[in-house]
Amino acid sequence: MGCIRNDNLPAGGPIAEVIVDVPVLGADKPYDYRIPPDLSGQVQPGSRVAVPFGPRKVQGYVINIKGKETHQGQLKHIEAVLDDQPPLTEELLALSEWMSEKYVCFRSTAIQAMLPSALKARTTKEVIESPSGEKQVVYEISDNVTARRVSYVTLLKEAKDVQRLLQELPKQALKQRAILGYLLEHEGKVMLTELLQACQASRSSVQSLQEKGIVTIATEEVERDPYAGRSFAKTDPLPLTPAQKEVFGHIIKAIEKEQFQTYLLHGVTGSGKTEVYLQAIAHVLKKGKEAIVLVPEISLTPQMVERFKGRFGDQVAVVHSRLSVGERYDTWRKIRNGQAKIVIGARSALFAPFERLGLIIIDEEHESSYKQEENPRYHARDVAIFRGQYHQAPVILGSATPSLESYARARKNVYTLLSLKERVHGRALPKVEVVDMRQELQSGNRTLFSRHLYQKIEERLEQKEQMVLFINRRGFSTFVMCRDCGFVLQCPHCDISLTYHKVNHTCRCHYCGHTERQLMRCPNCQSEHIRFFGTGTQKVEEALAQTFPGIRVIRMDVDTTRRKGAHEKLLHAFGQHKADCLLGTQMIAKGLDFDNVTLVGVIAADSMLHLPDFRAAERTFQLLTQVSGRAGRRQKPGEVVIQTYTPDHYSIQCASQHDYHTFYEQEMRYRFQKGYPPFYYLSLLLFSHPDLTYCIKAAEEAANWLKPRLSKQSQVLGPVAAPIPKIKDRYRYQCMIKYKNESQLSRLLMELLHYMQPHIAKYHLQLQIDMEPQVIL
Repeated sequence: MGCIRNDNLPAGGPIAEVIVDVPVLGADKPYDYRIPPDLSGQVQPGSRVAVPFGPRKVQGYVINIKGKETHQGQLKHIEAVLDDQPPLTEELLALSEWMSEKYVCFRSTAIQAMLPSALKARTTKEVIESPSGEKQVVYEISDNVTARRVSYVTLLKEAKDVQRLLQELPKQALKQRAILGYLLEHEGKVMLTELLQACQASRSSVQSLQEKGIVTIATEEVERDPYAGRSFAKTDPLPLTPAQKEVFGHIIKAIEKEQFQTYLLHGVTGSGKTEVYLQAIAHVLKKGKEAIVLVPEISLTPQMVERFKGRFGDQVAVVHSRLSVGERYDTWRKIRNGQAKIVIGARSALFAPFERLGLIIIDEEHESSYKQEENPRYHARDVAIFRGQYHQAPVILGSATPSLESYARARKNVYTLLSLKERVHGRALPKVEVVDMRQELQSGNRTLFSRHLYQKIEERLEQKEQMVLFINRRGFSTFVMCRDCGFVLQCPHCDISLTYHKVNHTCRCHYCGHTERQLMRCPNCQSEHIRFFGTGTQKVEEALAQTFPGIRVIRMDVDTTRRKGAHEKLLHAFGQHKADCLLGTQMIAKGLDFDNVTLVGVIAADSMLHLPDFRAAERTFQLLTQVSGRAGRRQKPGEVVIQTYTPDHYSIQCASQHDYHTFYEQEMRYRFQKGYPPFYYLSLLLFSHPDLTYCIKAAEEAANWLKPRLSKQSQVLGPVAAPIPKIKDRYRYQCMIKYKNESQLSRLLMELLHYMQPHIAKYHLQLQIDMEPQVIL
């Protein structure tokens, strides 16, 4: 327990325990502050406060109030409360403590993850001169954004009186006449900016009318709503199939009993999982409770938002990364104030400050995007289970391709397995054909499209049906190489090749953002024989235009969806049949539902299969199964063509047969032989430093400290160079801890952080600790 002395303050009065927002190891503990009498009714557990810390003023979070206790020495006092209502609930405070322990992170970092960025206050320093001439430093704390305030102009007179005034106004008062006329047309109240623009008037004209007592200008707080002005077609619950009814019955039982239970809903693509979610949520709302629905990527939200808004209207709040800071803040306030009862969004939506949570749903639960790759490195599934246990509410993990860890837990009855084995209305799963691209090469076909896929694309164009083409790489080419000397264009800051983007003729690093102009000559041998190897979305788009003249293509990747609302516009255009082909990366592989899509083509199924990651086969199987599921979701049957150079690999064979169980058994045998999850847990320690020798030395020192402190059943692998040995001019070495039962591992790793603190503080070593990593590249 830390205390801060201030001998000028009297003893007595309640004491607050505060976590200061100073993310350094030495400050990661509660500090005691006195609550002054004028703030005694405002300071509560969960409040954000301004407190003195050392020579400055910082933001802090009250985690406990201890009452009037005596204290050795005098305490500094809380200077201000930053919110009318505490942003953190009692549950979120408990969750922050659990996260800091489980994921080995600062308590303040865990708390920051729960709040919108608008509430991440900044401290500004100002030097002022006192009356005596002395210079003083004053610190002020302010939020990144405030509530949006809009000025409105309102008529104060009756319509008949305004008509009379219009007659009395001088002829030259044209703007005042226009303003009064516009206000009469719009029922006497209009936004000031709209009024000025419509009447081509200045503010002074309105002020003149205000001085005469004819109008008033008043400022009101207005909610920033990204869906304002949008209408969503109202939908009613659909009849459930017998299989859906059985699944629904299990979930409703837990909701009725207010009983925590984790369900793994394994349903094939198109089996109606979303309708089960919607009807379960409707049941939760009837009980006066709230629900959280997580989707893995922003590209899933447009169609999901439409379905949820259509069913539940304004009760739905949407949270995702493309909202502005102000929109996120207003959405969060809507949730905190109880105006929203359902939150749908990506990973961070899980921290919605609900106090009567009745259901949590994680759709596409297998997705790696549910694991945060920055501090705190939490997994949404684990946090959802914590919240479900706290509220005694069921948690549903839904997927057509569950993660091996989740399915193994369901097999051991840690989770309850629910299954939807068939598509709604008995629709057939699409027919999948695997094309061996080695044979295509042998037969002289060097294009991106196999003869079989070429024929299927032509058929769809003739029949005016739509298709989805998937490739897991953006850009035009994956690397640039000189054919004379073998030189490959590398990023100067990272050990990775640059990707060529033909649209603006640049070569870019997708890790640090470094950009270079297109090469005309090899910098190594001056040869002009520069070639672009590999295939990205831009290259496929160009090849489609050349091979199928007149084909209308919508390309969706990171480059085409940077602008706000781009996902929604592109998907809406495709849904309106304004394109024949939707071409894209992972963001089009799952969750999308279009009635006219009858063909899915996978350009290169091997792109993820040969990565140095033990989950490569699992991710390949999941991606192929998910993208295949976009075909034939309505009356028209669907077909899938998978192009690959390794057609016999079990992940590709099982995906082509829609056979999850055979894949699961085979992959589990491989994981058991190699000692990988779910048979072992993993923790990853990543060291980085600008000097390679120092980085290796620090990693070895940490490994030597750790090894004797772990049980004999655990292993420390490494240190070895990371799969990408350098990023942003920092060398990277890593250690992997493989274990079955190390109940004190989090505590031990926190001790390691303290042990390595001199390296971190003095020599700028970075040490990242990732419990149960999803990505090891």
